[in-house]
Amino acid sequence: MEISLLLAIMFIGVLGIGSQWVAWKFNLPAIVVMSIAGLVMGPFLGIMNPEESFGPIYSPVISVAVAIILFEGSLNLSFKELRGLGKPIFRIATVGAFIAWILGSLTAHYMAGLSWEVAFVIGGLFIVTGPTVILPLLRQSKLKPRPAKILKWEGIIVDPIGVLLAVFAFEIITFFTSNEDGGGGRLLLFFVVAIFAAFFGWFCGRATGWMFETGYVPEFLKSPAVFVIVIFCFTLPDEIVRGAGLLSVTAMGMTLANMGITSLNDFRHFKENISVLLISAIFIMLASSLQMDTIIQIFQPNIIGYVLLMMFIVRPLSIFLSTIGSGLTTREKTLVGWIAPRGIVALTVSGYFAGVLNDAGYADAELLTTLTFGLVFFTVVAHGFTIAPLAKKLHLSLEGKSGILVVGSNPFTVELAKSFRKGSYPVLIVDSSWERLRYARNEGMPFYHGEILSEQTEYNLDTIPYDFIIAATDTYSYNSLVCTTFLPEYGRANVFKVDPEKDKLNADIATKVGGRSLCREDVSIGEFNEKIKRGYVFRQTALTERFNYSTFKKGLDDSAILMYFMKPSGQIIFYAQDSRIQPVVGDMIVSFTPPTKEIKKIQHKLNNGNK
Repeated sequence: MEISLLLAIMFIGVLGIGSQWVAWKFNLPAIVVMSIAGLVMGPFLGIMNPEESFGPIYSPVISVAVAIILFEGSLNLSFKELRGLGKPIFRIATVGAFIAWILGSLTAHYMAGLSWEVAFVIGGLFIVTGPTVILPLLRQSKLKPRPAKILKWEGIIVDPIGVLLAVFAFEIITFFTSNEDGGGGRLLLFFVVAIFAAFFGWFCGRATGWMFETGYVPEFLKSPAVFVIVIFCFTLPDEIVRGAGLLSVTAMGMTLANMGITSLNDFRHFKENISVLLISAIFIMLASSLQMDTIIQIFQPNIIGYVLLMMFIVRPLSIFLSTIGSGLTTREKTLVGWIAPRGIVALTVSGYFAGVLNDAGYADAELLTTLTFGLVFFTVVAHGFTIAPLAKKLHLSLEGKSGILVVGSNPFTVELAKSFRKGSYPVLIVDSSWERLRYARNEGMPFYHGEILSEQTEYNLDTIPYDFIIAATDTYSYNSLVCTTFLPEYGRANVFKVDPEKDKLNADIATKVGGRSLCREDVSIGEFNEKIKRGYVFRQTALTERFNYSTFKKGLDDSAILMYFMKPSGQIIFYAQDSRIQPVVGDMIVSFTPPTKEIKKIQHKLNNGNK
């Protein structure tokens, strides 16, 4: 079935974002859902083939998209993250990559039956994991910081290394097999361009940072400017040597990440949104462009054997050997040694080498596309579904109930935090004032002394266990600023604030920014603290068939405030002004109520004592 380019773009967008939503809704690996959606729409039903629809712009579109994704990932590579992890990451990216290249090449030759020349090219390419697959998996599986950072750094740094290694292997083959003069010149050109690409990326990063900080680029142009500069930074080296552009954009992103640019977060969020869109679109495009012959060929014994050896022997062995004496525990090595899904970079670059090697007379190069997709699909499915259970089994997961980060230490927030701990939810109180933290310290509550908005806190405070944030200080603007800052990371539904005493002017401003107000009632932090002094308590009430939500509401004190309720699964849902979800039978409601029952109990004891 042949469809127009416009229809193809529409299908790609709907399927990509739709797959992301399905993965989020049902807690599935997004890449697996996207791959299946692309296969169904492409080779299985034959509804679309983006490679045919896009024609000559198909390859450049994917190349530019990969460059932007890699740049966005490298924006997160701050050297401050390397505290205690520099050694294992360096070992994995160098020694581990070399071991994986040699072992992968041997496997490709002896198991898949490729010639030595083709085997060493594909062996270099398959050391990559890449941010297109690693970063979505890390978002969905709550790994502890150490293994998560190792996988993230490896995925981004090794991506261009793998491509350049494949190019290097191809240049070596050309040098030794070509009868023409100039082979040595091409090999020298490769090394010169690789060095130039790294320097060019650094220069683009420094120049971009300088222009932004000195005001040469207005705020409304910063994100578009970065977008264009990334394409420029990628294209120039890549036109000289294929793959050099990826090294260039990685160097540019890392340079910007470590310059301390104040406006970095502004265009980082823009790039994250673009990255999600591009990852979704490209996986749909690649999967739906495959031919049925390629898919059938994947299930041949030699292909399956090759994939299994790469997954169960080559990857674990390269990690364990390269990290000897690096300080990683056996459990961390096991997890990192298993998780190595291949993605977009492997698919796109292997297609390029398949054509080049085939033109050079290597007939077995036709197997490259089959091998690549087989490795990509099996690793994405296997690692996507096993990363969370394996991490939990190895005690390297932060899986459990959603945590709550409370900004501001005062009597109310401490009692609120105590109610969370009663329900076994992780909670942390953050405040920059040691004096105000006395409320948390006196009650033995977990706390962090520091400014939540400072860059230093970003590296010192592990926020992974916390899915909600509540800003409850005595300053309107600060609460709104905290909520606005963390909205992109936590999501609008998970960011709340409790403002201080109402000031009409500030209130009109504050309601237009930041998170939602906690509770449906219009109660200030001052009123909450006053109620704490008057003996108000947090009370848990379980809903049953006989005591349902309607019955609960009828018996509720008029001055009581509904705070949140807990589902049997452990999910916590907060009451907010725009909240529409109501508790049902089996839920546990937490309300902030006057001490009526407690007073009655005390009176009852006193009466019994007087008898």
